[in-house]
Amino acid sequence: MDLIPGLSQTASALDANKLRLEVIAQNIANAQTTRGPDGGPYQRQGVSFETVMQGVNKTGVSVDRVFTDERPGPAVFNPTHPHANTEGMVQMPNVQMAVEMVDMIAASRAYQANLSASQISREMAQNALRIGQ
Repeated sequence: MDLIPGLSQTASALDANKLRLEVIAQNIANAQTTRGPDGGPYQRQGVSFETVMQGVNKTGVSVDRVFTDERPGPAVFNPTHPHANTEGMVQMPNVQMAVEMVDMIAASRAYQANLSASQISREMAQNALRIGQ
C-alpha cells in the first residue's frame, strides 16, 4: 500500500527540475565565455524531459537528456579582445539572458508546485493516520 500517494511522482519531478535549474545556472555563468575546452565559445545547454512508468497507472518524470544548442552565437566587433579574429570579430556564446531568466522562472515555479504537492500529500497521510487514533 502506498501510504503517501503521488510522492514518487512529485519526487521525480523535483529531481528533474533541480537538474534543469542547475543547467540554467551553468548557462548564465558562461554567458560571456568566448573560449571553452574545445576552443570555441560556450554553447547553451538545454534539458529534455520524458515520462516514465512507475508501476501500474503511475507515471513520473525523468531527464531524457541534456543537449547542446548548436545555433551559433552573435559575432561582436571588439578588436582588443584576446579572442578576436583578424577582422576584430569575437564569436560570443549563444546564451540569451532573457530566455534563461524565463526558463529559470518556469523551472522554479514547477519546482515549487511539486514541493507543495508533496507537502499536501504528507499532510493528508498524517490526517488519515489520526483518524484511526
